[in-house]
Amino acid sequence: MNSPTTPASDARTDRAIAAVLGSAVGDALGAPFEFGPEGAFSARFPAAGCGGEMCGGGGWDVGEATDDTQMAVLVGESLVECGGLQLPEVFQRFRRWAAGDPKDIGLQTESVLTSGDPWDLAAALHFQHNGRAAGNGALMRAATSAVYFAPLGREATMDAGRRLAALTHGDRAAWEGTAILHELVRTALDGGDPLTALPAILAEVHPDHRARYTTVLSPDWHPDQATEFNGAVWPCLGSAVWALRTTSSYEEALRAAIDLGGDTDTVAAVTGTLAGALHGTAAIPPRWTTPLHVPLPGFGGRVLHVPELTELARKLAGGCTEPVA
Repeated sequence: MNSPTTPASDARTDRAIAAVLGSAVGDALGAPFEFGPEGAFSARFPAAGCGGEMCGGGGWDVGEATDDTQMAVLVGESLVECGGLQLPEVFQRFRRWAAGDPKDIGLQTESVLTSGDPWDLAAALHFQHNGRAAGNGALMRAATSAVYFAPLGREATMDAGRRLAALTHGDRAAWEGTAILHELVRTALDGGDPLTALPAILAEVHPDHRARYTTVLSPDWHPDQATEFNGAVWPCLGSAVWALRTTSSYEEALRAAIDLGGDTDTVAAVTGTLAGALHGTAAIPPRWTTPLHVPLPGFGGRVLHVPELTELARKLAGGCTEPVA
C-alpha cells in the first residue's frame, strides 16, 4: 500500500504541475505577440483580469501552444516512458516531430534535426560549420525535464539540462542557460526562493560563461540592457528572471514578459515555468488554461489538453531516483 501523501509532497507536486502548465500557458499566451513591439500586450489588454488575453493570432489558434511546449512534451514523455534519460530516443522523437511539418520550428533546431547526422554529432557539426548556436531553443523546452530531474539535487539536475540542450545546440552557452533554469526550478519545487539561490547556482556555471550569466541575472539588470535579441539564450533567461523578480504573481510576471516584445512565446514560456513553480497552480488563471491545447505534429494527430498535461506533470514529479547515466 502506498504511504499517504504528506502536505509537503502535495505542495511540491502542485508546484511541479504549475511549472509545466505555466510554461505551456506562457507559450500560448505570448505566441500571437511574437516579434511585435514592446508594450503590445498591455496596449491590447490594459486591465489585468478582464479576460480575452488568450486571443490567438499570428497563425496560432486561441490557446494553441507552439514548438516550445510541443518539444517539452516530447522530452517529458520520453523520460516517463523510458524511465530515465535516453538521449538517442529523445532525439528520434524530435526528428519525428520535425518531419511532421510543425507550424513553427527554430532555424537552428530544424537544421540539426534534418541534417541526417547521428544524434550525438548533429548539433556539434552544425556548430562547427555555422559558429552560431546560442539560441533559446533548448531553454524553451526545459520545464518537463527540470521537474523530472529535480529530486536528484543540483549537480545532477544541471548536468541533465546540459545534456538535453546539447542534442540541438552545440554552443555551451545554451547548455549553461538550460542548466541554470533546471536548478532555478528545482529550488522552487523544494520550497526555496530561486532568486536568492542565484549566487550559488552561478558558481556551478562553466567559467567561460559565468560572467555573462552573472550580468543578465543580476538584480540591477533590465532587459533594455540586453546586447542581443531575446531569441538568444542569455537575454531570454535574463528577461524571464527579471519578470519574476519585478512582479508578485504569475499573471503579472507573464504580462511583464510578453510586454518586452521580440520572442514573446519563448520568453513567456520560460517565465511561466519559473512563475508557475514559485506561485503554484492556483495562481494560473483558469481563463488561460481552459483553451490551452498542445498539438503534436508527427504523432498521429495527438493533441494534449490540461488533463493530459497535468497527468504528465504528475508522473514527472515522481522524478528520477537514479543518477543520470
